[in-house]
Amino acid sequence: FCPACRSLQPPGPRPDLFCLMACDRSFRVDVQQLRRRFRSLQRALHPDRFGQRTPTERLYSEQHSVLVNKAYQTLLHPLSRGLYLLELNGIQLAQETDSDADSEFLMEIMEINEKLAEPNNECHLEEIETLIKAKQEQLTKEVTTAFERDDLQEAKKVLAKMKYFANLEDKLRNKKTPS
Repeated sequence: FCPACRSLQPPGPRPDLFCLMACDRSFRVDVQQLRRRFRSLQRALHPDRFGQRTPTERLYSEQHSVLVNKAYQTLLHPLSRGLYLLELNGIQLAQETDSDADSEFLMEIMEINEKLAEPNNECHLEEIETLIKAKQEQLTKEVTTAFERDDLQEAKKVLAKMKYFANLEDKLRNKKTPS
């Protein structure tokens, strides 16, 4: 908001999502604090509050609201938060990370994919879901440690593995809720 006239200003071109959400630029975030900040910003910036304002302010409100939602979703989830931290440090995950992953890990992913592809495997879905959650928790601990040691290359490797498991989670979710 403009301090003089109190009108809403446009969001910056590339705002730091950590600053926007009043979080330290760290892999560890206080989820409760993040949630409170999200609600506070949404209350202040939600487009419904700007119905009687100028069209420009309504547009800025929509832009801010979208940005706050993006920031919240990015920082809430470990995978997207880690990828964002890498991005802030000028590091991108390769689109095809198969060459970076070890063969044992790739075999594990293939086996889980095969189990998911089996017809009539409802009895295995709970087992697969438990396995995926355990792996994601383990990988989250590993990436937390890597970021705390400021080992961005190790964090990149672990995040690539987390991405594989996120894809498996999506496949599992789609399998459990057929369209």
